[in-house]
Amino acid sequence: MRLQTRHWVFASLFVLIAVVMASGIRLSVPVSPETQRMYDFIDSLPAGAVVLLSFDHEASSLPEIQPITRALLRHCFEHDLRPVGLALLAEGTAIGYRLMQTTAREYGKEYGIDYAYLGFKPQYVAAILSMGESISATFPQDYLGRPYDSLALLHGVENYDDVAAVLSIADGSFTTHWMEYGGRYGVPVIAGVTAAMVTTYDPYLASGQMQAMVGGLRGAAEYEKLLGRKGGGGARGMLAQSAAHLYVILLIILGNVAYFIKRRRSA
Repeated sequence: MRLQTRHWVFASLFVLIAVVMASGIRLSVPVSPETQRMYDFIDSLPAGAVVLLSFDHEASSLPEIQPITRALLRHCFEHDLRPVGLALLAEGTAIGYRLMQTTAREYGKEYGIDYAYLGFKPQYVAAILSMGESISATFPQDYLGRPYDSLALLHGVENYDDVAAVLSIADGSFTTHWMEYGGRYGVPVIAGVTAAMVTTYDPYLASGQMQAMVGGLRGAAEYEKLLGRKGGGGARGMLAQSAAHLYVILLIILGNVAYFIKRRRSA
């Protein structure tokens, strides 16, 4: 097969990313006010408070979603909060459980006492409204098939009145549903979203309908900096993303130079 220009472009990009990731370069990422606001909000919650963590995303967004979620979970566990996971999209169900399980293991947290996972519930609007009346009736069993009342963490957690906040991890519009339907019960809504969704939710953040938000790989890298924890994937993802962006800019410049040289010769 004859190699074409696009093959060399993608091969060069692969080599560039590999070299940059192996070089150990560290980006200095200043913390944005939005990320600081999320950190301060979680830090303000009392130890032992229950946070509903809703995985409202598909598997395709995992490269962005995973670093954000890991950083937020680490903060929750460091602050002795008790996250309770669930999923409003089927694809996020197993992903959410694995992320909670692996992050909890870092801190020696015990399932059913320090964290729990309720699993997937279809008909997201009905599920959000139903939890406002009774979480145990909405999820009679957890993800592992254990009765709701058998988990010590969930004793006394009946509805949103017993929850400090809802944290929506989303790559689409599901966070909006939490604000529209969960917000009527007065539960604070915070979010970790993909970079593409940040501008969609900025008006909700400005109006106070959303309490705080972290967006994209940059937000994850900033949060890792605040936590003083490495290995979450945010900083490394930002490094690869920044190198790729610079590479594309260089290609655009070279393409324009080549175009004008060719046009001048033709003239």
